[in-house]
Parts: sequence; C-alpha cells; structure tokens
Amino acid sequence: MRRHSITTMALAAVLLAGGCSSGARGGDGGGGPRTPAPMTETAAPGTARPGEPRTLATGLDVPWAVAFLPGGDALVTERGGDLVRVGRQGGVTEVGRIPGVRAEGEGGLLGVAVSPSFDRDRLVYLYFTAAGDNRVVRFRYDGGVGALQPIVTGIPKGSNHNGGRIAFGPDGMLYIATGDTYRTELAQDRASLGGKILRVTPEGGPAPGNPFGTRIWSYGHRNVQGLAWDDDRRLYATEFGQERFDEINRIEKGQNYGWPRVEGVAPPAERDGSTDPLLTWSTSEASPSGLAYAAGSLWAAALRGERLWQVPLDSAGRVGRPIARFEGRFGRLRAVVRAPDGRSLWVTTSNRDGRGQPRQGDDRILVVPLG
Repeated sequence: MRRHSITTMALAAVLLAGGCSSGARGGDGGGGPRTPAPMTETAAPGTARPGEPRTLATGLDVPWAVAFLPGGDALVTERGGDLVRVGRQGGVTEVGRIPGVRAEGEGGLLGVAVSPSFDRDRLVYLYFTAAGDNRVVRFRYDGGVGALQPIVTGIPKGSNHNGGRIAFGPDGMLYIATGDTYRTELAQDRASLGGKILRVTPEGGPAPGNPFGTRIWSYGHRNVQGLAWDDDRRLYATEFGQERFDEINRIEKGQNYGWPRVEGVAPPAERDGSTDPLLTWSTSEASPSGLAYAAGSLWAAALRGERLWQVPLDSAGRVGRPIARFEGRFGRLRAVVRAPDGRSLWVTTSNRDGRGQPRQGDDRILVVPLG
C-alpha cells in the first residue's frame, strides 16, 4: 500500500486577486437568460468570502470524491481503485482496494456516498468503472471493504464521460450522475442510463415518484460530475460542455437538458422544450466537476479552469455573479463538499490525473473556511 504524508501547515497567506476573463455567459442566440459576468476575488460585496485554505492531507492519487462519516472523518475515493479514510484533523488510513475497478481514461473508482442511516446499517455506496459497465455498489463498512453488492449495473462506460457523482438527497433517495461516454445519442435515449441523472431507492430500484417509472430523473446531459442541494431542497448539477459552454443546471423532475442538440442556452429558433442552464462559462474557465452548497452560495470545483467558482444564490434559487476564487493557485480542482460543521469546505486537487502538472505534495485535500 502507498503511504501518505500529512501536513497541517497553512498555505501562503495572501490570495491571488487576479482577474478572470469575461467569457461566462448564457449562449449566443439572444432571447435566453444571460449569465452575469464573473468577478475577481476582490469584488464580492454582500457575499460570504472564503478564508485562507490549509492543506489537510497530501500524497493522494487523484482523489475523486469525499463523503463524511458520523464524527467528521471522511471516506475518499482514489480513481485508481483505493478507498482511504481521512481524519477530520488530518491523517490518512488505507481502507482497502475495491475489487473489479478498471481505471482507464476518465474511468475508475469515482463517487462515494454514506448511507443516511449509517449509524444503523453501516452502508457505504460506490460508483466505479468495471470491465463491462459503470455501476453502483454498496457494502457494510466496519473499518474495511466488505462484500460488494451491486445495486445499479449497466450504466454505459467509455474512455471519457463516465459521470460518477453519487449523493443522497434530502428525500433519502440516491442520486446518480452519468455521462454520455462520447455516444451523444444516449443522452436523449430514455432506454439508456447514459447522459442522465438517476434517482433510486437505497436498494437501487426506481424511486417512488420518478417521472417515467424508471430510474431516470432527468436526461439530456453530456457529463455530470457535481450534485448539490440548497437549503430549500432544490437540486443543482454541474455539466461539462463540449467546446463552448460549461453549465450549472437546476435539476427538476423529468426535464430534458438538451444535449446533444443544445450546448449552453438555446437560441430562440432552436428551442424545443429543453431546459436552459442557470449559468454558463467558457470551457477554458471551468470544466466543472464537484459541487457543494454552503453559506448561501454554490461552490464549483474547476478542472481546466483551475479555480473554485463561488455562485451566490438568492432565496428563489436565482444565481448572482460568479466569483473566481484561488485562480491558478492549486491547479486542477476535482471535488468540493461542505464539511459537517457547515463552516468550511473540503476541496481536492486533481493534478495527477494525466492532465495536470503535479506540484510537491499533490494530490491534496484543502480545507477552506467560510466567512
């Protein structure tokens, strides 16, 4: 097993306040909602300002997802197939290697979720790429990896666009984000699990109230890797665009989010009932993966954009002007989750994923206090 070095030293004390480009916008056809221009870190009146990040853990291998256990420690997936436990004050413990993981391209060990009834059932859920599909499994956690029980299988797999985020919603159902695996037709095909957000029971069956009587909750997605709910139980998701626009969408029951017919906001001539995103960025600014909600804002981790996007929300779930945080300081950012105390975020880097430039100590987990 690999060894992980740990540090609790604070990083540099001064935030970079460099500007970002004005490419965040809502489509090019007119008539649709337009995204407010992004702000720099120094221009965010009336919104929570994050404090200086500190490094909690180093030496991780493409940490993809984080899920907290009762007590504040977290389970963290590494894309190559290892599951580790990170203490709330630091320290990394190997839990075990997940059998059957095929870490190829963007696939591998991806999402993790802890059962809302963990104190009683000890169940942990994983999303991973196997030999023939992407799948969701669960096991009883007693300090190690127990026998895996598949609950959703047959999710299309590919070298890229495997989706992979899983999270329990406030309704107690498990939500599963999948990708189109570069087979764009899958996103509109309601007979396929690819390019969808699924909503299932803890046992993996279609959840009561699903719009089509299947596991599908929404469709027309390219590659969703972030899911988050606000205080009013509204669901939001990040989505990778192709060459023009990355997105944050508000996800509603049965809605079609347009891919592959639409990227970004649909021009009036192309409107066909699909749902427009809340906001878009140029792909160079984002490639958004993880998503969290805390302190009145959505927080989106950007891979190619190498920054943490703060997106203020009002009481009606409308977005304010996006704010770029920590631009270029830590490289590619993958996961972002709200800590159990509600006063900080855990953010993972993804510089060892074959597309980044690893720095000393990468990959790492950062703790970002919220003002």
